[in-house]
Amino acid sequence: MAHEIRIKRAYEPQARGDGYRVLVDRVWPRGLRKEDLHVKLWAKELGPSTELRQWFGHDPKRWKQFVERYKTELKDRNCEAQIRNIIADAKDAPAITLVYSAKDEEHNQAVVLRDTFQRLLTR
Repeated sequence: MAHEIRIKRAYEPQARGDGYRVLVDRVWPRGLRKEDLHVKLWAKELGPSTELRQWFGHDPKRWKQFVERYKTELKDRNCEAQIRNIIADAKDAPAITLVYSAKDEEHNQAVVLRDTFQRLLTR
């Protein structure tokens, strides 16, 4: 089973240790071709809604509220089953890497999702 959950910008090159790569953006990253991203799965349903993403606008002052709203969205859309499926599919990979396109490496949905994946791995 993959025991490490990593996050990585879509614009960083793929690395051997990335393992099972999952794009977690609702929108495809600008300027990247599908064959260049090297993801096993595009889990756009795990990304924040368009409304939430636009409201947040990657404003660090809205981060805490974004996290709460995003967690509520994940719960309301019953995303836990999809996350569990990803974990199961990646059982032989050394890691699961959540790929995102935001410039801000600290305030983005992959940070929130990493915590959710880790919580489900420990259950």
